[in-house]
Amino acid sequence: MAVIEELIREEETGALSFGNYSLDVKTKKDGFNYNGDVYKIKTFKEITKLEKNGMFVYESVPGTVVHNFRATDKAVNLVVEGLDDAQITLELEAEKDYKIHIDKVYAGKMKTNLGGKLNLSVELGNGKLVDILIEKQ
Repeated sequence: MAVIEELIREEETGALSFGNYSLDVKTKKDGFNYNGDVYKIKTFKEITKLEKNGMFVYESVPGTVVHNFRATDKAVNLVVEGLDDAQITLELEAEKDYKIHIDKVYAGKMKTNLGGKLNLSVELGNGKLVDILIEKQ
């Protein structure tokens, strides 16, 4: 797969893809309409951040590309790509338990904090794609 040159797009499958870790300068796109919501993306080699209707959704340090992002009230599924290992933060429901699967392997259970943030690290690099599934308990 590759970076998202237009920074954010809806795929033919209806999923959302976003991010471009190859940029040297922070670049953003605001006002992207998807499923009745308005998204804003800021991305470059150091960080990728996605907001929906002004609220935090996703952040990675360093920057990543996210393919096939789908979020429901029960699960979040995405495929992440980057040049280096990344720290990913997602906004989910506050103080809930979630099962984490990385490349279809159960990686454990995590509880979100009071703000609903869930943090995880993924090993990336050399064109490696990592499939992440987060399921609410």
